[in-house]
Amino acid sequence: MDQREFEIQPNSDPNPSTTHVYHLALDIGGSLNKLVYFTKDDDHFVDGEAEISPRNTSEKSKGSRRNHPVLKGKLNFKKFETSKIDDCIDFIKTMKLHPGGSRQQENPGSQPISIKATGGGSYKYADPFKERLGINLDKEDEMDCLVAGANFLLEVVDREAYTYMGDQRQFVQIDQNDLYPYLLVNIGSGVSMIKVEGNGKFERVSGTSIGGGTFWGLGKLLTQCKSFDELLELSYQGNNKEVDMLVGDIYGGMDYAKIGLSSTAIASSFGKAMSDKKEREDYRPEDMARSLLRMISNNIGQISYLNALRFGLKRIFFGGFFIQRHPFTMDTLSVAVNFW
Repeated sequence: MDQREFEIQPNSDPNPSTTHVYHLALDIGGSLNKLVYFTKDDDHFVDGEAEISPRNTSEKSKGSRRNHPVLKGKLNFKKFETSKIDDCIDFIKTMKLHPGGSRQQENPGSQPISIKATGGGSYKYADPFKERLGINLDKEDEMDCLVAGANFLLEVVDREAYTYMGDQRQFVQIDQNDLYPYLLVNIGSGVSMIKVEGNGKFERVSGTSIGGGTFWGLGKLLTQCKSFDELLELSYQGNNKEVDMLVGDIYGGMDYAKIGLSSTAIASSFGKAMSDKKEREDYRPEDMARSLLRMISNNIGQISYLNALRFGLKRIFFGGFFIQRHPFTMDTLSVAVNFW
């Protein structure tokens, strides 16, 4: 399997002279800062105004219990490391993405403009956005946004949810009358597990501090990688069997059939490091990255399964940049959930 075929290709930056930015919003997390903005090109404008037809305003999403207008345009996504928040601010300023961007530059004393933002960073980094862009971050609750967004996607967008196992992706047909309740597992720097019972009805029931931030932080210490993407790419080149202790290593290459453990099952993540007469430098960075990715994914998958079992939930939806278009991570989560 070529891992690269699943990678997200970043949208090309819009040309300010031919596109019009309508909305900009931010999710500033502990590890990554995600930015989304909606653009329409000149083909959708008449005399500088958005082209609105009866079809635009009356066409609704099919199969949803709620009506949603269909917008003609493009959602653009960007991500930045949160520790490099100035890169995000520079991008917004250069592309004039914030509403009234050019006016703010010409009239720095004009009334500040608000944009929607969520995540802890919307509080931590509010001042730089106001000082450099004249923007007030209008803060929205992180969990409210997360659940509302997940419900919207599951109710409205076709081919949004899918299973992934054994290198095979299969889209799931969502029965709108049988969607709730479900467990939403959001994998960010840490992990939140939320029982969703309907629109506006949810409860955070569990979580774990071992998430994407753990992968990045420990991976950086073990491999000297400088970015999340670099670490993830490195992990695809590794072999965790060089670092992990497998059932077969304990049972002389045999399965432990009596309790259903194959010889290739991981008995102890990084377990070989305790018995091998090797130092850290003797292990390949890519093997350590692979072992780390598998350890964290297995842990999240098993905790998710146990919480679904605890609350009698028959569906688990995983989300977050940690798994987005990352086939090995998705496959490991699926194996962990289905193991039992």
